Amino acid sequence: MTIRRFSSRTQRLDVSFLLRHLRGARCYMRIAGYFTSSLFEVAGEVLEDIPDVRIVCNVDIHPDDLKVAQLRESRMLGRWNERALEAETLLHRERYRRLDAFLQRHGQSVRVAPDDLCGFVHGKAGVITLADGRKLGFIGSMNETRSGWQRHYEILWEDESPEGVAWIEAEFEFLWQAAKPLPQAVVREVHRRGYRREVVFDEIDEDENLAPAALIESPLYREGYELQPWQRGFLTEVLRHYRLYGVVRLLLADEVGLGKTLSLATAALTLCLLSDRDAGPRRPVVILAPATLTAQWQTELLDKLGIPTARWDTVRKVWLDADERAISPVGREQIARCPLRIGIVSTGLMMRDAPEKQHLLGLRFGVVVLDEAHKARTRRALGRDADTPNELLAFMRDVAERADHVLLGTATPIQTHPADLWDLLGILHRGRGRFVLGNQYALWHQPEKVLGLLAGREEVSDMNYGWELLRSPLPHVDSTDEARARLLFSAIRQDLGLGKTDWQTDRPWTDLTAETQEILEGELKRRLDGVTFFQRENPLVRHVVLRRRPQLEEARLLARIGVEVHPNRELVQAVREFDVLFEGRVLRTSDIFRQAYGRVCAFGRMLAKRQPGNSFLRRLLEQRLCSSFQAALATARRLLGGQAVHEEADEFDADVTVETPEERAALEELVSCLEQIAEDPKREAVIHYLEREKWLELGVIIFSQYYDTAKWLAGALAARYPAEAVGLYAGAGRSRLYQGGDSVAVERETLKRMVAEYRLRVMVATDAACEGLNLQTLGTLINVDLPWNPTRLEQRIGRIRRFGQRRETVDMLNLVFQQTVDESIYERLSERMQDRYDLFGALPDVIRDEWIEDIRTLREKLDEYINARKAATGFDVRYRATLAPGERDWRACTEVLSRRDFSDLMRTPWG
Repeated sequence: MTIRRFSSRTQRLDVSFLLRHLRGARCYMRIAGYFTSSLFEVAGEVLEDIPDVRIVCNVDIHPDDLKVAQLRESRMLGRWNERALEAETLLHRERYRRLDAFLQRHGQSVRVAPDDLCGFVHGKAGVITLADGRKLGFIGSMNETRSGWQRHYEILWEDESPEGVAWIEAEFEFLWQAAKPLPQAVVREVHRRGYRREVVFDEIDEDENLAPAALIESPLYREGYELQPWQRGFLTEVLRHYRLYGVVRLLLADEVGLGKTLSLATAALTLCLLSDRDAGPRRPVVILAPATLTAQWQTELLDKLGIPTARWDTVRKVWLDADERAISPVGREQIARCPLRIGIVSTGLMMRDAPEKQHLLGLRFGVVVLDEAHKARTRRALGRDADTPNELLAFMRDVAERADHVLLGTATPIQTHPADLWDLLGILHRGRGRFVLGNQYALWHQPEKVLGLLAGREEVSDMNYGWELLRSPLPHVDSTDEARARLLFSAIRQDLGLGKTDWQTDRPWTDLTAETQEILEGELKRRLDGVTFFQRENPLVRHVVLRRRPQLEEARLLARIGVEVHPNRELVQAVREFDVLFEGRVLRTSDIFRQAYGRVCAFGRMLAKRQPGNSFLRRLLEQRLCSSFQAALATARRLLGGQAVHEEADEFDADVTVETPEERAALEELVSCLEQIAEDPKREAVIHYLEREKWLELGVIIFSQYYDTAKWLAGALAARYPAEAVGLYAGAGRSRLYQGGDSVAVERETLKRMVAEYRLRVMVATDAACEGLNLQTLGTLINVDLPWNPTRLEQRIGRIRRFGQRRETVDMLNLVFQQTVDESIYERLSERMQDRYDLFGALPDVIRDEWIEDIRTLREKLDEYINARKAATGFDVRYRATLAPGERDWRACTEVLSRRDFSDLMRTPWG
């Protein structure tokens, strides 16, 4: 028994060694290096006839990611998709088909070696059991690829000795037992690439195929992620409405953190595709969102779905692309001439008497999307404006008259007042959507008459009353998946001779057959999971889509991840240092800070007096000082230098300048005070938690509303930790990477990739990172400043409280200055949820103060209350089915929409 040596310099290794020994072999065990599409390209046909094939591959995935099946899949797919798919799949189609055939027959034959045990698998070896039972071991430098066996310079040693074979088998068995199975997502992707075919619109015959054909190779899917089942479920509901009514009128009310942006964007894209395929006019698509969210929408659509959009700059009066470049002429009238199919406009513009509104109302829209839709509501103040629509609601009523499809998104229903909800339903009911609430006499227009029914406090036993509720709007048979309700709706239509498009009837219930009357009477009495008929079957559940986080957790679609809220003296390790910084839940402040805060408040009162119509400006400088000394100082200096400061809130935007000597004096005193303060307590608090509480080891995302604060803190942390990479994630063109006393401008994608690859443990971000950013590799979060909207807090924590988070409980620190308005806001977050009657789930009228201390506790207490009241809702019953993955797996989509067609669609200008 001798060792035989081979070199690719003198002979072809695939012919002289591999194929010669594999033909007729009984077993092939291989330590193979990287898993690639050419894994079996050389010996594929021979391997198919070997009964026992086991291959251990290497993949460049962090050990923590390998522990979570979904992350293991996404990381591997992301690595695979780094090459251009179009050319790769065309040139190597047969390779993928052969690999697919092998994996279908021997799916468990390939495993992935974990980096935490072996790092990079550089050693290559194998054992072949020949037809006569002899075992042959080999060691070499070649991967199990065409290049490894045929093209590269490689060397190989063949060893038949029992000792040599046993040694290789021991190494293989160690790796094989530690390895993870090849993810099914990768197996599916191999098949998809083998049969991938580009198509144009005309070749897509099923409505359900449009979205996956357009999005299967979008950045989201190329990175290894995908739309979640409930997001695809919303699209299913959109398609159902499109088929039933010809137009779509829906309100998406999913709880915070469940990805409403992607749900709405995918729906809008699909409706565009449907319009084009059905030879309709290419009408404009407008997305209306608060000023603070418009950039997030633009970023998310491009970074996740690959959709270019234009964003209207309310100051410069010009359309901008995602890189902040002007892509249209300047002028108010240009708002009606968006150069791309999708335009994003601030709702703040609609909240005042701006000329741009009239330009928009002159258009006929294909799709209108309104985010944060609960801001469009009736005024409930006293005086002459009482019960009148605010500017946004009035605008939306008008624009809905001129729109084919209207999609609304709102915050968690806990914050939705019933009257606000009916305002939104009223928007959906306009124009082509007059079937939503029924005719003008229908009871569904009067919330005070139906709220008891919807909440389950009242039941309907009288047939006359039940028929009055049911006949307008009369549900379509296909508007529900509940079998007995479908039977009832079908029988009613058949008895009265109504067509599929009829949505009301004036005939009495006595015209129904005796059999149908009996079915109707039975349905009025029947409860399903404790829910009455009119809780399940009403205009709200048909036109409002609501899924809740506890449902998703119960369905195991979301992991249960707790949140510990800091500062909390009982949770810290360094108690003495903590007491120096904090007084209870707030940061201690000095006398000089309180003087500065007094000057800020005085300046705010002056602004409010000068511009009484813009009372929100009173808080302009106050919120900046509550964020950081640096933000207040930078803003004051700009104002004193004669610059205008543009302030954007959810509903307003305005320019602020210094116009009186008193205002100037207040700012000068403020600057003088702040220049006397050596250190900002917020910096000290952040460092305390990073070092003394060891949050740096867990990774941290630090949020601020203001770029000035974020930039200052990123620089301060970079100076404190020169060996640590520190990221600043902000709007286009302002993201940076710091290390070693220097910094460079970087793209957002670079920072996201560094976090995902565990190369960046400290990220400082503005709220531009609240949506569409996956930071589950980080285990802690610090809110340097406190957004006054609790929804924003949940959006922030949602960046790390997501699947793939390796911690069962994450930590969140809220930094609030003592004796400021932020302290009052923080203490009364729960009060923002008071006096909100929730018809979606019988929530208590008052959220107790102690519940708000921990997001997890709040959820648990609310769920306990609901369960105690046995208050399942019509939404729970109706949308439970949309939580589960559908029968169609988008990742298996082999028909891919031509990128040329897709680009032409999205680059069609308005007009």
